[in-house]
Amino acid sequence: MNDLSTNHPSPEKRAFNQPVSTLGKEVFWFIAWLERRVRTNSRVGATPFFEESLFPWTTDFKSEWREVLAEANAVLAQRKRLPAFQDISSDVGYISQDDQWKTFMLLGYGIRSEKNLQSCPATARSLQKIPGVRTAFFSILEPGKRLPPHRGPYNGVLRLHLGLVIPEQPEKCWLRVASEHRHWQPGEVLIFDDALNHEVHNDTNDIRIVLFVDFLRPCRWPINWLNRFVVFAARYSPLVQDARRNQENWERKFYKPDSP
Repeated sequence: MNDLSTNHPSPEKRAFNQPVSTLGKEVFWFIAWLERRVRTNSRVGATPFFEESLFPWTTDFKSEWREVLAEANAVLAQRKRLPAFQDISSDVGYISQDDQWKTFMLLGYGIRSEKNLQSCPATARSLQKIPGVRTAFFSILEPGKRLPPHRGPYNGVLRLHLGLVIPEQPEKCWLRVASEHRHWQPGEVLIFDDALNHEVHNDTNDIRIVLFVDFLRPCRWPINWLNRFVVFAARYSPLVQDARRNQENWERKFYKPDSP
Protein backbone atom coordinates (compact mmCIF):
# COMPACT_ATOMS: atom_id res chain seq x y z
CA MET A 1 0.00 0.00 0.00
CA ASN A 2 2.90 2.38 0.58
CA ASP A 3 4.15 2.00 -2.99
CA LEU A 4 1.99 4.31 -5.09
CA SER A 5 2.83 2.39 -8.23
CA THR A 6 0.89 -0.60 -6.95
CA ASN A 7 -2.27 1.48 -7.15
CA HIS A 8 -2.06 1.86 -10.92
CA PRO A 9 -3.40 -1.38 -12.45
CA SER A 10 -2.93 -2.29 -16.08
CA PRO A 11 -5.29 -0.85 -18.69
CA GLU A 12 -6.92 -4.24 -19.19
CA LYS A 13 -7.81 -4.47 -15.48
CA ARG A 14 -9.38 -1.04 -15.69
CA ALA A 15 -11.67 -2.32 -18.40
CA PHE A 16 -13.32 -4.49 -15.73
CA ASN A 17 -12.25 -7.67 -17.53
CA GLN A 18 -14.47 -6.88 -20.51
CA PRO A 19 -13.14 -7.78 -24.00
CA VAL A 20 -11.75 -4.75 -25.83
CA SER A 21 -10.83 -4.13 -29.47
CA THR A 22 -7.29 -3.56 -30.68
CA LEU A 23 -8.05 0.16 -30.88
CA GLY A 24 -9.42 0.04 -27.34
CA LYS A 25 -6.21 -1.56 -26.08
CA GLU A 26 -4.16 1.12 -27.82
CA VAL A 27 -6.22 3.81 -26.15
CA PHE A 28 -5.74 2.19 -22.74
CA TRP A 29 -2.01 1.92 -23.26
CA PHE A 30 -1.83 5.56 -24.37
CA ILE A 31 -3.65 6.63 -21.21
CA ALA A 32 -1.27 4.52 -19.10
CA TRP A 33 1.70 6.19 -20.85
CA LEU A 34 0.21 9.63 -20.30
CA GLU A 35 -0.47 8.91 -16.62
CA ARG A 36 3.24 8.23 -16.10
CA ARG A 37 4.08 11.55 -17.75
CA VAL A 38 1.45 13.36 -15.69
CA ARG A 39 2.93 12.01 -12.44
CA THR A 40 6.46 13.10 -13.33
CA ASN A 41 5.35 16.49 -14.70
CA SER A 42 2.83 17.37 -11.99
CA ARG A 43 3.39 20.88 -10.62
CA VAL A 44 1.93 19.84 -7.28
CA GLY A 45 3.77 16.55 -6.87
CA ALA A 46 2.37 13.02 -6.72
CA THR A 47 0.96 12.16 -3.31
CA PRO A 48 -2.31 10.65 -2.05
CA PHE A 49 -3.43 13.95 -0.47
CA PHE A 50 -2.37 17.50 -1.32
CA GLU A 51 -1.85 20.51 0.92
CA GLU A 52 -4.27 23.39 0.41
CA SER A 53 -1.35 25.81 0.14
CA LEU A 54 -0.59 24.35 -3.30
CA PHE A 55 -3.94 25.72 -4.49
CA PRO A 56 -4.26 29.37 -3.34
CA TRP A 57 -7.79 29.63 -4.73
CA THR A 58 -9.15 27.30 -2.04
CA THR A 59 -9.48 30.15 0.47
CA ASP A 60 -11.82 32.09 -1.80
CA PHE A 61 -13.60 28.89 -2.83
CA LYS A 62 -14.45 28.04 0.79
CA SER A 63 -15.64 31.54 1.65
CA GLU A 64 -19.29 30.79 0.79
CA TRP A 65 -19.39 27.29 2.16
CA ARG A 66 -22.35 28.01 4.46
CA GLU A 67 -24.39 29.18 1.48
CA VAL A 68 -23.35 26.00 -0.35
CA LEU A 69 -24.43 24.01 2.72
CA ALA A 70 -27.85 25.70 2.67
CA GLU A 71 -28.28 24.72 -0.98
CA ALA A 72 -27.19 21.15 -0.26
CA ASN A 73 -29.78 20.95 2.52
CA ALA A 74 -32.44 22.24 0.11
CA VAL A 75 -31.45 19.47 -2.31
CA LEU A 76 -31.58 16.96 0.56
CA ALA A 77 -35.23 17.89 1.13
CA GLN A 78 -35.85 16.06 -2.19
CA ARG A 79 -33.76 13.10 -1.01
CA LYS A 80 -36.17 10.38 -2.13
CA ARG A 81 -36.29 11.77 -5.66
CA LEU A 82 -32.53 12.01 -6.14
CA PRO A 83 -30.91 9.41 -8.40
CA ALA A 84 -28.46 6.76 -7.30
CA PHE A 85 -25.10 7.60 -8.82
CA GLN A 86 -24.98 4.47 -10.99
CA ASP A 87 -28.35 5.43 -12.50
CA ILE A 88 -26.61 8.45 -14.01
CA SER A 89 -23.10 7.13 -14.60
CA SER A 90 -23.16 3.40 -15.21
CA ASP A 91 -19.37 3.05 -14.79
CA VAL A 92 -19.74 3.28 -10.99
CA GLY A 93 -22.03 0.27 -10.97
CA TYR A 94 -19.11 -2.02 -10.10
CA ILE A 95 -18.68 -0.29 -6.71
CA SER A 96 -22.29 0.59 -5.87
CA GLN A 97 -25.50 -1.17 -6.88
CA ASP A 98 -28.01 0.12 -4.31
CA ASP A 99 -29.61 3.54 -3.78
CA GLN A 100 -27.40 4.53 -0.85
CA TRP A 101 -25.02 6.76 -2.86
CA LYS A 102 -27.05 9.59 -4.33
CA THR A 103 -26.02 12.52 -6.47
CA PHE A 104 -27.22 15.93 -7.57
CA MET A 105 -25.19 16.67 -10.70
CA LEU A 106 -24.01 20.19 -11.53
CA LEU A 107 -21.20 19.54 -14.03
CA GLY A 108 -20.08 16.33 -15.67
CA TYR A 109 -16.90 16.36 -17.76
CA GLY A 110 -17.64 20.00 -18.55
CA ILE A 111 -21.27 19.31 -19.49
CA ARG A 112 -23.45 21.70 -17.49
CA SER A 113 -26.73 20.84 -15.79
CA GLU A 114 -28.22 24.30 -16.23
CA LYS A 115 -31.37 23.78 -14.16
CA ASN A 116 -29.47 22.28 -11.25
CA LEU A 117 -26.90 25.09 -11.40
CA GLN A 118 -29.67 27.71 -11.45
CA SER A 119 -31.17 26.15 -8.33
CA CYS A 120 -27.81 26.40 -6.52
CA PRO A 121 -26.42 29.88 -7.35
CA ALA A 122 -23.95 30.07 -4.43
CA THR A 123 -22.52 26.68 -5.38
CA ALA A 124 -22.29 27.76 -9.02
CA ARG A 125 -20.38 30.90 -7.98
CA SER A 126 -18.00 28.85 -5.85
CA LEU A 127 -17.28 26.45 -8.70
CA GLN A 128 -16.26 29.35 -10.93
CA LYS A 129 -13.34 29.95 -8.55
CA ILE A 130 -11.74 26.58 -9.34
CA PRO A 131 -9.32 26.64 -12.30
CA GLY A 132 -10.06 23.84 -14.73
CA VAL A 133 -13.17 22.52 -12.99
CA ARG A 134 -14.63 19.63 -14.99
CA THR A 135 -17.09 17.73 -12.74
CA ALA A 136 -19.10 18.79 -9.70
CA PHE A 137 -22.04 17.38 -7.76
CA PHE A 138 -23.41 16.91 -4.28
CA SER A 139 -22.32 13.44 -3.18
CA ILE A 140 -24.68 11.96 -0.59
CA LEU A 141 -23.73 8.83 1.35
CA GLU A 142 -26.51 7.26 3.36
CA PRO A 143 -25.85 5.84 6.85
CA GLY A 144 -23.89 2.59 6.70
CA LYS A 145 -22.83 3.04 3.08
CA ARG A 146 -19.38 1.84 2.03
CA LEU A 147 -17.59 2.28 -1.28
CA PRO A 148 -15.08 -0.57 -1.70
CA PRO A 149 -11.48 -0.10 -2.83
CA HIS A 150 -11.31 1.26 -6.38
CA ARG A 151 -9.51 3.82 -8.48
CA GLY A 152 -10.54 6.53 -10.92
CA PRO A 153 -9.93 6.21 -14.65
CA TYR A 154 -7.23 8.88 -15.09
CA ASN A 155 -4.85 10.94 -12.97
CA GLY A 156 -4.98 14.07 -15.14
CA VAL A 157 -7.62 15.43 -12.80
CA LEU A 158 -7.49 15.85 -9.04
CA ARG A 159 -10.47 15.42 -6.74
CA LEU A 160 -11.71 17.87 -4.14
CA HIS A 161 -14.29 17.26 -1.42
CA LEU A 162 -15.79 20.23 0.41
CA GLY A 163 -17.25 18.98 3.68
CA LEU A 164 -20.89 19.99 4.17
CA VAL A 165 -22.96 17.58 6.29
CA ILE A 166 -20.54 15.45 8.29
CA PRO A 167 -21.37 12.78 10.92
CA GLU A 168 -20.25 13.51 14.47
CA GLN A 169 -18.16 10.32 14.72
CA PRO A 170 -15.20 11.00 12.41
CA GLU A 171 -13.48 7.76 13.32
CA LYS A 172 -16.42 5.93 11.69
CA CYS A 173 -16.68 8.11 8.58
CA TRP A 174 -13.50 8.28 6.58
CA LEU A 175 -11.71 8.34 3.25
CA ARG A 176 -8.63 6.22 2.58
CA VAL A 177 -6.31 7.03 -0.34
CA ALA A 178 -3.36 4.64 -0.73
CA SER A 179 -2.23 4.15 2.89
CA GLU A 180 -3.51 7.47 4.27
CA HIS A 181 -6.83 7.98 6.09
CA ARG A 182 -8.55 11.36 6.38
CA HIS A 183 -11.81 12.63 7.83
CA TRP A 184 -14.04 15.35 6.44
CA GLN A 185 -14.73 18.55 8.35
CA PRO A 186 -17.54 21.05 7.69
CA GLY A 187 -16.30 23.92 5.53
CA GLU A 188 -12.91 22.32 4.86
CA VAL A 189 -11.54 20.65 1.74
CA LEU A 190 -9.71 17.42 1.04
CA ILE A 191 -7.79 17.31 -2.24
CA PHE A 192 -6.54 13.92 -3.36
CA ASP A 193 -5.47 11.76 -6.29
CA ASP A 194 -8.55 9.79 -7.29
CA ALA A 195 -6.42 7.61 -9.58
CA LEU A 196 -4.88 5.94 -6.54
CA ASN A 197 -6.59 3.05 -4.80
CA HIS A 198 -9.13 4.50 -2.37
CA GLU A 199 -12.27 3.65 -0.43
CA VAL A 200 -14.96 5.39 1.63
CA HIS A 201 -16.80 4.25 4.77
CA ASN A 202 -19.76 5.88 6.46
CA ASP A 203 -20.22 3.51 9.37
CA THR A 204 -22.48 5.91 11.27
CA ASN A 205 -26.20 6.46 11.65
CA ASP A 206 -25.94 9.86 9.95
CA ILE A 207 -25.85 11.06 6.37
CA ARG A 208 -22.65 12.45 4.83
CA ILE A 209 -22.72 15.15 2.13
CA VAL A 210 -19.76 16.70 0.32
CA LEU A 211 -19.44 18.87 -2.74
CA PHE A 212 -17.48 16.53 -5.04
CA VAL A 213 -15.28 18.25 -7.63
CA ASP A 214 -12.80 17.13 -10.28
CA PHE A 215 -10.41 19.73 -11.73
CA LEU A 216 -7.46 19.72 -14.10
CA ARG A 217 -4.21 18.73 -12.47
CA PRO A 218 -1.54 21.45 -12.87
CA CYS A 219 1.24 20.06 -15.08
CA ARG A 220 4.32 21.37 -16.83
CA TRP A 221 4.35 22.16 -20.54
CA PRO A 222 3.79 20.36 -22.89
CA ILE A 223 2.07 17.65 -20.80
CA ASN A 224 -0.43 20.27 -19.56
CA TRP A 225 -1.72 20.75 -23.10
CA LEU A 226 -1.91 17.03 -23.82
CA ASN A 227 -3.65 16.46 -20.49
CA ARG A 228 -6.15 19.24 -21.22
CA PHE A 229 -6.93 17.71 -24.62
CA VAL A 230 -7.55 14.22 -23.19
CA VAL A 231 -9.77 15.49 -20.36
CA PHE A 232 -11.81 17.73 -22.65
CA ALA A 233 -12.14 14.98 -25.29
CA ALA A 234 -13.54 12.57 -22.67
CA ARG A 235 -16.89 14.36 -22.75
CA TYR A 236 -17.48 12.90 -26.22
CA SER A 237 -16.90 9.28 -25.17
CA PRO A 238 -19.89 6.90 -25.34
CA LEU A 239 -19.80 6.46 -21.55
CA VAL A 240 -20.05 10.19 -20.84
CA GLN A 241 -22.67 10.74 -23.52
CA ASP A 242 -24.75 7.95 -22.02
CA ALA A 243 -24.46 9.63 -18.61
CA ARG A 244 -25.52 12.94 -20.18
CA ARG A 245 -28.67 11.33 -21.58
CA ASN A 246 -29.43 9.69 -18.22
CA GLN A 247 -29.05 13.05 -16.48
CA GLU A 248 -31.29 14.80 -19.00
CA ASN A 249 -33.97 12.12 -18.61
CA TRP A 250 -33.85 12.48 -14.83
CA GLU A 251 -34.09 16.27 -15.05
CA ARG A 252 -37.15 16.11 -17.28
CA LYS A 253 -38.96 14.10 -14.63
CA PHE A 254 -37.61 16.09 -11.67
CA TYR A 255 -38.54 19.50 -13.09
CA LYS A 256 -41.95 18.60 -14.50
CA PRO A 257 -44.42 21.39 -13.62
CA ASP A 258 -46.69 18.94 -11.80
CA SER A 259 -43.87 17.39 -9.78
CA PRO A 260 -44.57 17.45 -6.04
